[in-house]
Amino acid sequence: METTVPLTRLGAAELASSIAAGDVSSREAVDAHLDRIEEVDRELNAVVWPRFDQARREADDADAAHRRGEPLGPLHGVPVTIKDQFDVAGLPNTFGIARLADRRVATDGPMVAALRNAGAIVLGKTNVPPALGAVETDNAMCGRTNNPWDLERTPGGSSGADGALVAAAGVPVSLGADLGGSLRIPAAWCGVCTLVPTVRRLPIDRPPIRTGASLDRAQAGPLARTTADVALALRAMVEAMVARPTDMNPPVPWRDPPESGVMGLRVALLPEIDGFVPSPAIRRALQGAGDALRSAGAVVEAWDASPDHGEAVAIAWRSFTADGGAWVRQLLDGEKPHPLIKQDVQATSLPNAVVRALAATLAVTGQHRAARLVRHVRKGSARELLDLTGDQMTYVASFMAAMDSGSYDLLLAPATPLPAVPHGLSTQLPDVHTPSVLFTTVGLPAGVVPVTRVRPGEETDRPDSRDGALRAARAAEQGSAGLPVGVQVVARHWREDLVLAAMQAIETEASSHPDHPGLPPL
Repeated sequence: METTVPLTRLGAAELASSIAAGDVSSREAVDAHLDRIEEVDRELNAVVWPRFDQARREADDADAAHRRGEPLGPLHGVPVTIKDQFDVAGLPNTFGIARLADRRVATDGPMVAALRNAGAIVLGKTNVPPALGAVETDNAMCGRTNNPWDLERTPGGSSGADGALVAAAGVPVSLGADLGGSLRIPAAWCGVCTLVPTVRRLPIDRPPIRTGASLDRAQAGPLARTTADVALALRAMVEAMVARPTDMNPPVPWRDPPESGVMGLRVALLPEIDGFVPSPAIRRALQGAGDALRSAGAVVEAWDASPDHGEAVAIAWRSFTADGGAWVRQLLDGEKPHPLIKQDVQATSLPNAVVRALAATLAVTGQHRAARLVRHVRKGSARELLDLTGDQMTYVASFMAAMDSGSYDLLLAPATPLPAVPHGLSTQLPDVHTPSVLFTTVGLPAGVVPVTRVRPGEETDRPDSRDGALRAARAAEQGSAGLPVGVQVVARHWREDLVLAAMQAIETEASSHPDHPGLPPL
């Protein structure tokens, strides 16, 4: 049937409502999005494991169920894609590693099953960096994924292909996951929304090898173009886990955002994380987001009592590297490391004494930001792992005590300190994901919502520096006009409802401005 708005411009909630009302069929929705993927994916390279024929058949089955009057799920007939780290029956789960391409899985993982049970139709799986180990999306098997706002820049990683495809209206929702920014960075760099839930709320599928790596803090989450669609998909996944809890995923009930929105809530503003000054447009976006929350009835004030962010980053890096990079080497199984992860693979393979010497050398040569991270790379003994657990618990307690001291309900912070960076440059930006790592370490729910785009003339005011990371940041900012900019909203544990309320308030205000990110010019 003809509609005034292309089906690919509709969000998941709008599409599901139209399908339920009989205005649009599931098959029409799927066909429209497959046509859109065919149109844009030559440029993006986002969908790497398609199941288009199966999706069409499932759409026909969904329409037949509708005609029979069967109950419809909240995502009935809505097309989605899945990041290539989740099990989808009949498809490989490669983690970006070529040797795993022939390994077909038999059943859907829990999050994919939850989306399917809600009525979603899986169109295929999306590209990832090798071992999910980079904030760019590229691998030797499937190639590079491009940002729809600027094909010469990355959409982020490791859920970058999901962010790119959602931004370009290839699907209204895509399932990704986040440990150190893998959802939040792509959301910010592609101009879409996401929400990473409280640690241990939504499980990820385990890697196809046995591993001692610390992945227990990684969480599944959706990417979508609106806060409402993030809430719709997230609710379906949370309710599925509440119905079948495990010892690692407690049955904390879903809460819808309060009808009062953010009225009366106290919000602490963190203008920068761990000393990495954000780009001018991001600083402007934070100010605008704070103003939007104030207009909606919240109290917003600068937070001067935040615990040392560097301590959280140290804990995270000690955790990420505690197994000496063994799980990545097991995944590679002799495959040559991709340039995006080569430095990390090499650094984690070195003896601890050599790593300390490398950190000292970096510091002496002025590479202070890189030195600070390398200093925390070390293989840990059993005793050190126990100490690390204790350090993390102590840090979480101090962070929450600091929030208590200001009676803060929410935090407003940069999602990243930079807009989307040119391909390959992330290897020179070792701590660009620090704003995400901080809140993963504390285990808090964190969302990203687009606010604005970089304006001509405000790309950078960053001074030149001897520090390689800061020089790379300045280079990344050059030519960034027009790129989307988002902010990060964080709440206390299990209060995803308040994150969504704040995201909605910011989105409502920001979307009224002409430089709010809409669809990219692709």
